[in-house]
Formats: sequence, structure tokens, C-alpha cells
Amino acid sequence: MHLMNIAITKQKEYYAATAEKYDEMHLHESEHELALSLLTGVLNYYSFTSVLDVGAGTGRVIRHAKNLVPNISIVGVEPVRELREIGYKHGIKEDQLRDGDALSLDFPNDSFDIVCAFGILHHIGKPNDAIREMSRVARYGIFISDVNNFGCGSVLQRIISQTLRSLRLWKAFQFVKTGGKMYKTSEGDGIHYSYSVFDSFPEIKKKFPQIHIMNTRGTAPNLYRGCSHIALLALRSAEQLDALNPHSAALHEGERS
Repeated sequence: MHLMNIAITKQKEYYAATAEKYDEMHLHESEHELALSLLTGVLNYYSFTSVLDVGAGTGRVIRHAKNLVPNISIVGVEPVRELREIGYKHGIKEDQLRDGDALSLDFPNDSFDIVCAFGILHHIGKPNDAIREMSRVARYGIFISDVNNFGCGSVLQRIISQTLRSLRLWKAFQFVKTGGKMYKTSEGDGIHYSYSVFDSFPEIKKKFPQIHIMNTRGTAPNLYRGCSHIALLALRSAEQLDALNPHSAALHEGERS
């Protein structure tokens, strides 16, 4: 079996085994809580009406969004049945939290106003494949909350990792460090890969050229160099957004006047 398929199977087994403790382990991560508040603000500001949450777990984003934006239509996809079952116990309907794969989303193009992913991309061997799918089904934009591995660790560790990346040696370094697997395993996070939100900029910008970023953990003038966790909002160009979303056009008209 291909190494990546083995990793996917192991990751599902990890989440199935820890499903009963999932909320206790993950739902109070401050970086994602802050990012969730940012997302609900974006939904209100642009009057977006539909959201897809990719890798929804037990439905944290669904519950949070419905509480703060009651009229929002939101769907989550989660491949681990045991996590979905916990979500159903919290009162989420089965048609709101569905079986689904981030690498092959079962929705037509431009199905949702915005598509989000909280803390899942560093669990995927090819995160840009997931971003490509997210972008395909997103009409106006995507929202990501995840790690920036080049802003993690001590100052010396960051300098070394950033230097290796600039020399295009980071992947080779990870290959050697992980014995060819390209991923590591921990009790608290299961299987995880070295990932930075900043590495996904080229893929994101193909459809959503307006990129807004904020640090959600760590503080530094240069977010890439000094912040370990990032929230990212990527939107269509201002002209495209105005053409697609009447509320956005009204906002910009007010700014111009």
C-alpha cells in the first residue's frame, strides 16, 4: 500500500479511537477559537449565506456559526464516522455533518459562498490538492486556520527551517528526518505533516487573489518568520466580488463615496 494511503488509514484509526475525547482535546485551542470569531465576522460583513467546513470533526464550526449567524446555511464534511456520531449527539443533523473527503468534495463548482478548513491541512500529505478542491466549490472565497511550521520553535530553529526552505532543501530535510514517511505521529495530534499556510499562497491565488492574513498564535512584525499559527481569508478580486455579491458592491460603493 502506498505510504500516503497507509497514513490516511492510520489517521482515521487515531480519530476513531480518540473520538470520545476529541472535544476535550481540541475544542479549546485558542488559535482556532480566534479564527472562528474572525470567520463569523467575515460572514456578517459580506452577508455570505452558505458555508462548507472541510474536515469538520464533531461540528465545532457548525455549532459556532449557527449560534452567531443563525440564518447561515452550513454543511460540514468529515470522513471519520465516530467523530460525526459525536456531532449528532450535540444536535447536529446528519445532512449538516456528512461523510466526505477533502481531496474529492462531492459538490458542484461554486456551491458555497465560502469554504473553510480549521486545523486539517497539516494532516494531509498533499494539502494543496485539498485547497484546489476547496477553491473549486467556493463561490467567493476560502478561509483557513492552520500552522506555519516556519514560525515554530526557538529563534535558531526558525532561522534553520527558513534557510532550508529558501534553499529548497526543506522537503529533503523532512524526508531524512522522518525516515522517508514525510509525517510524524503524536498522541495529541495523530499523524501530521510539516506544513505552512504560506506555502499554499500560489495555489490559493489562482482563484482568490485577495489574501488577508492574521496571526492567531505568536507575535512578530513578519508573520512568516515569527508566528506559528495563521488565519487566512482569500477572496475574489474586488471587481469579481462586486459583480457576484450585491452586498459587497454596496460596501465598496460606500467606501468610494
